[in-house]
Amino acid sequence: MSAIDDLRQTVARLRAPDGCPWDREQNHQTLTRCLIDECSELLDAIDRLDLPHMREELGDVLVQVVFQAQLAAERGDFDFDDVAQEINEKLIRRHPHVFGESRLKTSDEVLVQWDAIKQQEKKAAGRTEAAVFKALPPQLPALMYAEAVWKQIEKKKLPAEGLADAAEIHRLGEALTEEALGRQLFTLAAAARVKGLDPEAALRHTTSGVVRDVSARVTGKPA
Repeated sequence: MSAIDDLRQTVARLRAPDGCPWDREQNHQTLTRCLIDECSELLDAIDRLDLPHMREELGDVLVQVVFQAQLAAERGDFDFDDVAQEINEKLIRRHPHVFGESRLKTSDEVLVQWDAIKQQEKKAAGRTEAAVFKALPPQLPALMYAEAVWKQIEKKKLPAEGLADAAEIHRLGEALTEEALGRQLFTLAAAARVKGLDPEAALRHTTSGVVRDVSARVTGKPA
């Protein structure tokens, strides 16, 4: 047996009638907090390039994947093999320049092809997106949410004039360094604390407003 098979059996044993009371009480929803925590700890290990710690945290994240698949398998929905098979097929399907006949030379070409294949898959499955903005995970931190929204605005060339100044953003970006950015963000967070404001909520509120207003401009429907 492989190590992953051993892990799957261990998780199944924890979920068995005579297994661990805590593990038996869990469901898909109750484990979301654990997944967020484990991913955060993994990101911290990656940031520090702490390889031994990274190996440990990768294992903790993997347990969450196996656990979620075990819960689904118990109801007959899908199992870990289904998860692995589906993502493997997706990787092969979206890399025809590696597994097929097409050839690409740059990362930009790969991203364009990836998006085109993704849209073809959605169309074939009848899942064409009517929304102006691609749906983003609701648990995404506000700063990542704002960055992802701006990425979509640039990528799709959406009308954001008056809501986000593209010229000013690029001007600031050219002169910005990681240290300067960190200091400015820290200063803003500290100032918000002094004022009694929630910077996370403020940024999320502003970004959500930009999404609504840009969507209204594109669709012609009131926000």
